[in-house]
Amino acid sequence: MHEHTEPALSVALILAIPFIFAAVLYLSGVSIQARRGREWPWYRSGAWVLGVSAAAAGFAGPLADAGHSNFVAHMSSHLLVGMIAPLLLVLAAPVTLALRTLRVTPARRLSRVLLSWPARISALPIVGAVLSVGGLWLLYRTDLYAMMQQNVLVHLMVTSHFLLAGYLFTVAIIPVDPAPHRAGYRVRLAVLVLALASHGILAKLIYSDPPAGVDALQGQAGAMLMYYAGDVVHVLVIGILFTHWYREAGRELRRSQFSYAQTARRWLVGPADR
Repeated sequence: MHEHTEPALSVALILAIPFIFAAVLYLSGVSIQARRGREWPWYRSGAWVLGVSAAAAGFAGPLADAGHSNFVAHMSSHLLVGMIAPLLLVLAAPVTLALRTLRVTPARRLSRVLLSWPARISALPIVGAVLSVGGLWLLYRTDLYAMMQQNVLVHLMVTSHFLLAGYLFTVAIIPVDPAPHRAGYRVRLAVLVLALASHGILAKLIYSDPPAGVDALQGQAGAMLMYYAGDVVHVLVIGILFTHWYREAGRELRRSQFSYAQTARRWLVGPADR
C-alpha cells in the first residue's frame, strides 16, 4: 500500500507546484506593495489564494482522483476549475498588481501585451463563451469525456483548457483589471445570458443522456450539480456586472452634469467678465 501511495503523492506534489508558485508570486507582489507604503486590498489577496486553491483541487488531491471514477466528483472538479476559480482569480486583479509592482520596463512590456491584437481578440466575450461553454458541449457530447478518464495527459489538457477558458470568459464579462478592449455592457450581458442558457440546456441533456460509461444515477446527480451550482456562479457574475454598470453610469452622469454646468457658466458669464 505504501508503494502505491508514495508515487501518487509525488505526482500530486508535482501538479501542485504551478499553483504554489502562483500563490507565492502574487503574495510577493503584495509584500512589495506593503514595503512601498501602498496598501493592497486584503480581500483581493484572499480571492487569489482561494482561487488558486480551488483550481489546484481540480488537478491534484482527493477530488481530482475521485473524478476519474465518479461523475459527481468530476462535475464538482469542473465547477471549481472552470467557474469558481476563474471568478476568484479575476476578482483578485492580478494584472493591476503586476503593473503596480513591476519596474517601468517590464510594466511597459506587459502594457504592450494588453494592447496587442491577440489580447483584443481574447477580450471578446463571445470568444470566452465559445471556448468555455463550447468546450463543455464538446466534452460531454463526444467521446472526449471517455478519453479524458482513460488518459492522464488528456485529463490535464482538458482541465487546463477549462481553467484558461473560464478565466478568459469571466474577465471579458467583468473586467476588474485594465481592459483596453472591453466590450459594451449590453454585449457582455447578452453573451452571458446566452452562455447561461447553453450551460443549462447541456445540463438537462446530461441528465437525460449521460456521457458513455457514466451510470444513470451519477449522471443525473452530476447534471443537477452542474445546473444549480452553475446558476449560482452565473448569478454572482450577473450581480457583479450590474454593479460595475451602475457605478460607471453614475460616473458618466456626474461627468455630463459637470460638463453641462461648465458650458452653462461660460454662456452666462458676460463678455466683460471673460
